[in-house]
Amino acid sequence: MSRSETNASAPAAGPPAADFYRPESYRAEESLGYAMKRILNCVSQAVEGELVEPGGPTYPQWVPLHKLHMGSAGTVAELARECQLDTGAMTRLLDRLEAKGLVRRVRSQEDRRVVNLELTPEGLNSAQKVPAVLSRVHNEMLAGFTKAEWEQLKDYLNRILDNAQRKQASCNRASGQGVSR
Repeated sequence: MSRSETNASAPAAGPPAADFYRPESYRAEESLGYAMKRILNCVSQAVEGELVEPGGPTYPQWVPLHKLHMGSAGTVAELARECQLDTGAMTRLLDRLEAKGLVRRVRSQEDRRVVNLELTPEGLNSAQKVPAVLSRVHNEMLAGFTKAEWEQLKDYLNRILDNAQRKQASCNRASGQGVSR
């Protein structure tokens, strides 16, 4: 085994890999990723069901509106990173939001290559609804959990995310891509 193969499979500084899953007994429907994907789909559908108004933004369009409103991003490139989309997909999404009168693109006065994003008054009105809907949907998904269990669940999920990001960084280094973010 070459050195690069060894490095690609080993996590970069972190706890040793668990051995819960075995190839001979692996079932996708019992996997962590499958459960998380199903949860995300259920949450997305519930949020979309509450947020979508005729002619209004769809669930995928609410995410950038919310991020703009919260100040997480102000440019096309920043918003694409925050939403985990490539810039081409973000541009198409912004085209739709702009056509609905929710977002406007403003060329930076300091650097003409930079396009800043602003919510229109209609976009701000739409974005302000998101936290209440997300809170309600997430609380419904957590029915039956105690506050301590909720805190513990967040801790577990953050540990999984840390491990996943270490693995991603390791794979990116092994393939020569560098770390994306």
